[in-house]
Amino acid sequence: MTRGDILSRRRYLQATGAAGIAALAGCSDEAADEDQLEVVHWWTAGGEEEAFEALMDGFEEEYPDYEPNPNPAPGGAGTAIDTAIQTRVLDEDPPSTFQIWPGEALRTYTDADALAPVGDHWEDDAHDAYLDSVVEASSPEGDVVAVPINIHRLNNVFYNVEVLDDVGIDPEEIESPEDLLDAFEAADDAGYVGLAQQTQEAWGILQLWEVVFTGQHGVDAFQRFLDGEAADLEEEIHESLSLVEEYSEYFNEDASTVSWDEANAGVITGDTAFHHNGDWAAGEYQAADDDEDFAYGEQWDYMPFPGTEDVYTMVMDSFVMPTNNPSPDATEAFMEYCSTVDAQERFNPLKGSIPPRTDVPTDEFPPFLQDQMDDFEASAEQITSISHGSGLEPGLSNEVEEEFAVFTDNWDPDETTQDLINIF
Repeated sequence: MTRGDILSRRRYLQATGAAGIAALAGCSDEAADEDQLEVVHWWTAGGEEEAFEALMDGFEEEYPDYEPNPNPAPGGAGTAIDTAIQTRVLDEDPPSTFQIWPGEALRTYTDADALAPVGDHWEDDAHDAYLDSVVEASSPEGDVVAVPINIHRLNNVFYNVEVLDDVGIDPEEIESPEDLLDAFEAADDAGYVGLAQQTQEAWGILQLWEVVFTGQHGVDAFQRFLDGEAADLEEEIHESLSLVEEYSEYFNEDASTVSWDEANAGVITGDTAFHHNGDWAAGEYQAADDDEDFAYGEQWDYMPFPGTEDVYTMVMDSFVMPTNNPSPDATEAFMEYCSTVDAQERFNPLKGSIPPRTDVPTDEFPPFLQDQMDDFEASAEQITSISHGSGLEPGLSNEVEEEFAVFTDNWDPDETTQDLINIF
C-alpha cells in the first residue's frame, strides 16, 4: 500500500463523520474562548490520570492567564479519540491540542496540512536536550509538529527473581531470543508459566514479534521492514514468526481471555517466570510493593529483550497544534511548557515513563525509571514501534495488526509471512 491508498480527507470524513463527531460532541463550543485550552487525551485511569493532572497544574502555575479545559476520551491508547479527532481536525473544527503518538501516526494530519509547526514554540534550550531520533519522530515532513512529553521503553523482559532462582535460570546467560525460549521451557518443566502474555488483542503479539525480529536480525533489518522491504526479508520474517509460535507453547493457558495486566499478575504472585512489555508493566510491580514485599531488584527485575541490549524501542506520547486553532496563544504557551524540564519532571514519575529531555533531574524518579533513563542515554539506537502507532502510517499499521490477529488464531508462520509481504 502506498500513501495514496490511505483514506483521503473526503473518504475519511464520509466513513467516520457521524460516529466521530458524536464521540466528542460539543467540545469545540467549550473551547471557543481563546483563553481556554481544550486538551483531548486518553489518560483517564490510575497513575496516568494523576500524571495528566500534575501537568495541568504546572501549566496553570506557569501561565495563569490561560484556563485548561481537559476533554478526556476513555478507551485506552486512543481507541475513543482516533475517529473523532480526525473528523474534527480534518473538518477544520479542532481542539486546541490533543494527545498523539509521534512518528507515522502524524501522517494523517501532516498530509492534510492540518498541523502547525511548533519547533519555534519549544523552550529555547529544549532542542539540544532531545536526542535526534526523538526530534525526527516529531518531524515526519521536516517541520517539527509535535512536542514529545514522555517515552516508554518497549523492549523489556520482566521476571520474578525468586522464580528464576528456583528454576536455576541466570538472566545474564540469556543472550538471544532463542535462549529465552530455552528459559521458558525450563520454567515450564519446573511447574511455572514461562511467559505471561495476552492474545485477545493483536497488539500484544505484534509487539512481541517486533522485539523478537529486532533481537534476531537487528535494527537495520527492522527499519527495512518499516520502509516497505518485506519481500526482501521473507526468511527473516518467517524465522521470527516461527519463534513467536514456539513461545506461544509457554503462554498462560488463559492468554486469549485476559488483559495484559491480568496476565502480568502471574509474575507478582510467583506463578510465572517472565513477562514482555513496555515499562508501564513496572507500575504493576511498584503498586504491589506498596501492599507487600515485592521490591525492585529483589523480587522483580528486568533485562532488555535479548539481542536488543543497545536498542531503545520507543513508545512516545506528544501534543500537537492543529491549524485553524481556536486558542492559538494558549496552545503555543502549552507547547512551550510541555518542552520544559518542569513539565516533564512533574509528569513522568507519575506516568511511569521517562522524559524525552535528557537533562531532567532523576531525584523524583523511582530506581527502575532511573535505570531506564540511563539505558536511554546509553542506547546506540532508538527505534519506533508498529504496535504503538509510530512505526508505520495508520493504514499500514492497521493492516499489519489485523494479520497478527489472524496469526494468534492459526499460529501459521507460512501464511502470516506471505500476508505481511502482500500488505506492502
